[in-house]
Amino acid sequence: MPDITKIKYPRTMHLPWSPGITDDDLVLKTTGLFHYRDVVVTEKMDGENISLYPGGVWHARSLDNSYHESRDYLARWHNTEITANIPPGWRVCGEYLRATHRIYYPDLPAYFLVFAIYDETNMCLGWPDTLLYAHLLNLKTVPVLYTGPYDETRFISALPPKRAGREVEGYVIRLTAAFPYSEHAASVAKWVRPGHVTEGTPHWTRGPARLNRLATGIF
Repeated sequence: MPDITKIKYPRTMHLPWSPGITDDDLVLKTTGLFHYRDVVVTEKMDGENISLYPGGVWHARSLDNSYHESRDYLARWHNTEITANIPPGWRVCGEYLRATHRIYYPDLPAYFLVFAIYDETNMCLGWPDTLLYAHLLNLKTVPVLYTGPYDETRFISALPPKRAGREVEGYVIRLTAAFPYSEHAASVAKWVRPGHVTEGTPHWTRGPARLNRLATGIF
């Protein structure tokens, strides 16, 4: 494998009204950083945070590539379909959803859904450029719930807890504009459903993988 510096995807702060906050989570003190700005609200998917690089290099958010059978598909797909098309110094970050964690997805558009792309300067692309480069790489993005001016009372705190009859883990708000890696905490925040982390529930990596499904006609 080429010598590529792996960069951990940063922690995302919880919105003050997120019901899924646990003792070790970071919480925004104010949402003023979004006021009078254009934002994109996307569905927070219940999968594995994965970063893809050129040269066949990839890692989970923990920088851990320990073996789990669901990752075999990821490694093959990345090496044969994606890696040669990622520009040098760039990385594509997304949710890997082949294995079921706590929410079962019966109709995914793909097993890997992009939520951020970083260029060689460690700048997170603006959302329009994210959509463009995802399209050029033949990748799908996470579902978009809203785009436009930030309006907490009308949109953000009132998003539905279910989507197409299934549970939703939460949602993520990010600035539409590009921002540097160092400003992630001031540019992205999340709402997570209550009870997402349950004491005593075995981690999804313990035991054989239960698989989500792609939508009919997708291979």
